[in-house]
Amino acid sequence: MKKKTTTLLLSIMLVLSLLLAACGSSENGGSASPGGSGSEAGANDSEAVELTMAFINLGTMSDVAAVQEEINKITKSKINATVKLMPIDIAAWNQQVNLLLAGNEPLDLLVTSSFFNYSSQVAKGQLLPLDELLEKYAPEIKNTMPSEIYNGTKIGGSIYGVSSIRDVGADYGMVMRKDLIDKHSIDLSGVKTFEDLGTVFQTIKDKEPGIAPLVQSTQTGTVAYQMYTPQIDPLGDSLGVILLDSNDLKVVNLLETDIFKNKVTLARKWYEAGYIMQDVATTQEQGSSLVKAGKALGYFNNMKPGFEAQESKTTGYEMTSVHLSEPVIQSNGASGFMMSVPRNSENPERAMQLLNLLYTDAEVMNLLANGIEGKHYVKNEDGTIKLPDGVKETTYQFNQWEVGNNFLTYVWEGTDKDIWKQTKKFNESAKVSPALGFSFDATPVKTEVAAATNVVNQYKVGLESGSLDPALIEEYNEKLKAAGLDKIIAEKQKQLDEWAAANGK
Repeated sequence: MKKKTTTLLLSIMLVLSLLLAACGSSENGGSASPGGSGSEAGANDSEAVELTMAFINLGTMSDVAAVQEEINKITKSKINATVKLMPIDIAAWNQQVNLLLAGNEPLDLLVTSSFFNYSSQVAKGQLLPLDELLEKYAPEIKNTMPSEIYNGTKIGGSIYGVSSIRDVGADYGMVMRKDLIDKHSIDLSGVKTFEDLGTVFQTIKDKEPGIAPLVQSTQTGTVAYQMYTPQIDPLGDSLGVILLDSNDLKVVNLLETDIFKNKVTLARKWYEAGYIMQDVATTQEQGSSLVKAGKALGYFNNMKPGFEAQESKTTGYEMTSVHLSEPVIQSNGASGFMMSVPRNSENPERAMQLLNLLYTDAEVMNLLANGIEGKHYVKNEDGTIKLPDGVKETTYQFNQWEVGNNFLTYVWEGTDKDIWKQTKKFNESAKVSPALGFSFDATPVKTEVAAATNVVNQYKVGLESGSLDPALIEEYNEKLKAAGLDKIIAEKQKQLDEWAAANGK
């Protein structure tokens, strides 16, 4: 029932020591039992508080209050705190988070990501440094992940976010409705590249009127982005990237690469042929919702073991896929998805105690990830879980990859029982960026980053969805340079060189 929308990354050596746990068990010494010294420290001799936790919502959350109530029975006992869960729809995420961070409304835990302005939030002083809070109130978190990941979210020497433990390698391709592929006897075995999909799209366009062959996964997961991103390391914000095939640390302008130009041109070709939904640049619907509504064959996405089963649950259709890139691990292996404590938290100490539970308490993590046993799922004899009998669609759908220790959660029926072991092997097979662990500190160029981001918001979705003419790349590039892109790239190169020297690269 969970959806993974973006690149989630780690290194081969790091994954070897990742905590692997499922169904309430733990390998590698991480605590999977309720409680823990860090989470309980000071809990019973302090005033009760309410903690607000904001996270990305990609599904149905109508039962969030009921799940919140069950979680609070545990947190009240363990840390004398209750939690107010605040799901925010992905389409409104950036706007809502900006308002929350700029205002005075209490906010205690927030999903942060290098895909969603993490470095800018740090530069603006909107997130608290967590090093001392972690050491005093959540010492167990450090034991659930490799030190490189624990420290891999640092900016300017301080930790501002705690990485989720999750599948972290990613390959890229397309997931699509199997019934339509079978109906029209489409042979996917010959699809080896993104370009090869053109014949598939033409068949669906000709034989399934009203169904778009291709839609975007999300507004940020554009068609071209999903095609070029396995060949680059975005170094956080794509304002200066490194090319993975070069295997060096030279920062280049993405818009001036053939990789970018070729994929944007291909997206435009498909758009003009009618393969891509025509309002793709403006729709707020995500790909899975469009498939579920019978409006689309499928969408490009970053993928992982068990992804097809996951999307089948999300869309309500059996989904099949083609994997069109090797697995890759980029620099933001740690910072891809994290939990941070905002500056306007009134109870940062208790917020850190709650965060500790998400890494060490299987009961809390399963409630957050899967809902209430007997209502949102039931257990099978083999330890997997499924929807209760007679229930066709869940009323609680949380994207567990965002937070905490994912490997403490149950495996859904239809997904291999050993999915966490498969995930470990998958991550180990991935091509690793030479910049793994690097985090860009945007503070020295925060004005330029803000100006460049405004330009990106003007052009990116249109060009990368195919709805704008690639001839606009030159104009896009000129405006980025006027906003200070060259200065950003120079600063990023400087920091990357310093990081490489300090880490023996």
